[in-house]
Amino acid sequence: MYDKVKSIRTFIGAHNFEESRLFYQSLDFEERVISDKMSLFIVNDHLSFYLQDYYVKDWIDNSMVLLEMEDLDAYYDYLRSKNLRSRFSTVKFTKIKNFDYGREIFLHDPSGVLWHFCELKK
Repeated sequence: MYDKVKSIRTFIGAHNFEESRLFYQSLDFEERVISDKMSLFIVNDHLSFYLQDYYVKDWIDNSMVLLEMEDLDAYYDYLRSKNLRSRFSTVKFTKIKNFDYGREIFLHDPSGVLWHFCELKK
């Protein structure tokens, strides 16, 4: 049944759509504009999510996205090199944290969506 599945995508909202677009562009996600209120952001040609000009605080405060990485140390250095705090005042991210299941960086986007950048144990 699932052998014909091509992708799974989440929708995330934005308090300030233009700022959020710039944020994801700065992280080198490829943007495909769908409309003036929605864009598709893509990484590695096949992983993607929709960013929409729609904001409900309770929804955003409970939105999380996990992106599994192979080299979390390199990604942490990459995030640091972007100077995100100087460009986006509400963006914050943690140092790498170790857990039983692997390692993670937690990052809040400009609207407060929580991203988990993970290197999971095999």
